[in-house]
Amino acid sequence: MMMKRLLTLAVCSTALMTLSACAHISATTEALNVAAPDAESQKFATDLRRTSLIVSDIDESLKLYRDVLGFEINYDAEVTMSGKALPAGEPGAKARLVLISSNDSWVGWIGLLEWLDPKLDIPEPRRRMGIGDALLVFNTEKVDEHCDAAAELDGVFMTAPAGNTTYPARAGGEPIVVRTCYLFDRDGYFMELNKVLDRENYNKG
Repeated sequence: MMMKRLLTLAVCSTALMTLSACAHISATTEALNVAAPDAESQKFATDLRRTSLIVSDIDESLKLYRDVLGFEINYDAEVTMSGKALPAGEPGAKARLVLISSNDSWVGWIGLLEWLDPKLDIPEPRRRMGIGDALLVFNTEKVDEHCDAAAELDGVFMTAPAGNTTYPARAGGEPIVVRTCYLFDRDGYFMELNKVLDRENYNKG
């Protein structure tokens, strides 16, 4: 059952994603399916929990990540940045942090971080990638629908429309065929939207 609660916290040092040396948070959040697993039951000591994206306008970014891809907001807060732990912006700057998630309550999340006051400079739109960049890969059973919807959003730049991509097989199996499209979002983050067309074959090997 969803419930709303008011949080007023002082989170310092390594707490709360190390966004700042001390982030003072006051926010209303919705408790969705958010749960930390029992650490003793996990196979590995380390999880890739989340990718956080610095964006120019969270509300505009949500048109892609929430409205098209279907992620849900599970946290929305204003934070005070140190400018040191996360080396961006000015010390004491105000920022908004939104966390969104989909099928898993612990991993596969996205953080959206927008500097509110003072704002960060907005760079020129990106059309190429290089060393130091990351590729975000989203698996979606609605790949064609989502690719078409993403292409209609302001600021999104498609580098390839929906089509089939074939990858070499694992251990002598059949080639892996994935339905994909590729794009830059409005802030220059590059992503692949894909659907594995034959999951049984994908799982072999």
